[in-house]
Amino acid sequence: MNEYFVDLHIHIGWTEKKRPVKISGSKNLTFFNILYEAFHHKGLDMIGIIDAHSPEVQEEIQNYINQGAITECEDGGLKYHDLTILLGSEIEIKEEGRKAAHFLVFLPYFKDMIQFTQWLKKHMRNVSLSSQRLYATVKELQQLIKEKNGIFIPAHIFTPFKSVYGSCCNEMGEIIDLSLVDAVELGLSSDADMADRIKELEQFVFVTNSDAHSLSKIGREYNKIRMEAPTFFELKKALQHKDGRRVVANYGLDPKLGKYHKSRCLTCDEIIEEDDSKICPKCSGNKITKGVDNRINEIADFKDPIHPSHRSTYIHQIPLEFIPKLGPKTLSILLDYFGNEMNILHKVSEQELLQVVPSTIAEKILLARKGELKVGHGGGGIYGKVIE
Repeated sequence: MNEYFVDLHIHIGWTEKKRPVKISGSKNLTFFNILYEAFHHKGLDMIGIIDAHSPEVQEEIQNYINQGAITECEDGGLKYHDLTILLGSEIEIKEEGRKAAHFLVFLPYFKDMIQFTQWLKKHMRNVSLSSQRLYATVKELQQLIKEKNGIFIPAHIFTPFKSVYGSCCNEMGEIIDLSLVDAVELGLSSDADMADRIKELEQFVFVTNSDAHSLSKIGREYNKIRMEAPTFFELKKALQHKDGRRVVANYGLDPKLGKYHKSRCLTCDEIIEEDDSKICPKCSGNKITKGVDNRINEIADFKDPIHPSHRSTYIHQIPLEFIPKLGPKTLSILLDYFGNEMNILHKVSEQELLQVVPSTIAEKILLARKGELKVGHGGGGIYGKVIE
């Protein structure tokens, strides 16, 4: 059994033919650029591309298969060198009388995703774009994914916009068949301590992913997963804790760095501590984006987290690009010397770092590994910052 680094939520910004897929994504966030960055620079072992339902993306995938640049795995997924690519889709569903929420689905084989796109065309207005509204219920989607032997994961479950707890409902069971949930994605503004204050989540495996909208954001959150090999069906076993497979650790931002961690007044940018505040105490404005921390305080069953025995270790880890004074030039030097970011964050010793960067930078990298850098709160769409 081996352990692999896995980021399951990466968007495609544009196609190689200059067509948008995720409109808010970077133009250089193309399918092949993602593979190159994730493998050669980030050092990940498995990624989930969640815009693989787009017909133009599928055309690119087929071209790379034809060229031999990627191959199909017998046990599910695609292969680029030693990187496994899972094909997925982020789906938006709005149940009657509720606000919309997002869900991640993954399918084992390329042919399954092509068939899924044909089904989406009957229930979606534009299958070429990411995160589009599906005119079906969550349970209908779950049943289809079950029939195709896929994976179903509610996405960034606490964010104030388009998530199950953040905007849709107080309990997932109100709209979701809980028996058909493979894992839940926590999102950048929460962690296991926050999520394990909610009893309903006790039964589920937690995953942390980057939700990358640019190449540099790939791997800003990820998971260490124990599997026999990095394949689709091995991952599915790990999410179900079967046969010794399991999620060993979640590596996530300190939630305070997340851009929706605390409530914020959109008029004056004041961070608001009160969970139920509808008026800003500073400017008396009423345009307030509720924070993840504030929302969890509203719906939590427990004052303090109660972690089930199966819960994986949650490690606060600050990505290299967040570290003050570690600019692109220094990062490039580190990558040239040590190969990729996973090596820098997990394997390189202090003595080795000191051979390449000044002691001030080496010290910050070591603190970032353990999540011990001081950070300021984010909220209302503004990321928190590492405090020097």
